[in-house]
Amino acid sequence: MKKVAIFGQVYKSSHEVYVSTLIDILKNEKICVFINNDYKESVTNNGLKFLDHLDTYNGDSGLDSSFNALITLGGDGTILRAFNQIKDLNIPVLGINLGRLGFLATVQKKEINKAIKEFLKEDYTIDERTMLKVSYKESGSEFTKLGYALNDLTITKKDTNSMIGVDAYLNHDYLTTYWADGVIISTPTGSTGYSLSCQGPIIMPNTNNFLITPVAPHNLNARPIVISDQTEIKLKVLRREDQFLASLDSRVSVMDVETEIIVTKAPHTAKIILLKNHTFINTLRDKLLWGYDSRNKQNNRQ
Repeated sequence: MKKVAIFGQVYKSSHEVYVSTLIDILKNEKICVFINNDYKESVTNNGLKFLDHLDTYNGDSGLDSSFNALITLGGDGTILRAFNQIKDLNIPVLGINLGRLGFLATVQKKEINKAIKEFLKEDYTIDERTMLKVSYKESGSEFTKLGYALNDLTITKKDTNSMIGVDAYLNHDYLTTYWADGVIISTPTGSTGYSLSCQGPIIMPNTNNFLITPVAPHNLNARPIVISDQTEIKLKVLRREDQFLASLDSRVSVMDVETEIIVTKAPHTAKIILLKNHTFINTLRDKLLWGYDSRNKQNNRQ
């Protein structure tokens, strides 16, 4: 019997038909279902009882390698948070898009029935995505693991009235000092996230690269740079303010200046379930409207 977990962050009343449809399909197929306890509570607080019969799991420690998959209900942010729960358990994720853009959550609302049938028949591929491993060392201490990220690590100023300086080293070789609002270290997956809005390039998911993108740099010759994912990146924030922000896929930590941060390739990957015709190229074309020309709507690619 297949065993799946269901995870969501924010429940809205407009989601009821899609969540209940998913639960009914899994129940009819005799799937063992565990739902995240916080998400179940959110649904119950809306006066709905259709999840009462399901077992729950704790988001911090309730998953184990016995799960065949984790199904997310939401957008890309929900998938990022799900991989924070999965850690190194190698549980693949099937993302149902109840949000907006959906680069990672590629199953649309109308595809839920079809998606679950393909999942049960194992008629899909597993897309393995590189993750970041981030460690830090404060003065006089040893390196401590900060965590893992599928999208990016972002170093930004804590206050809005001044920029920060960030020394960057690649394999112990000094690269440059970024004077900017911040610096983004992203995976190929994260290249379509925050980095993209800062004029960073789009990188195909199966390339073995990291991307360094400055955020609103003061030195205008600072440009995004693509490097090998075998590179160790060291970042050190210069003393201008007392603290700065380190964000791992939107999980924010306040850190003291002159803290050293080391970024390397994580020893495990994020595994995403891709159904038929759900390719990265198709997603790019659909989400970024590539090939769409408002002057000639009849000939636009579907």
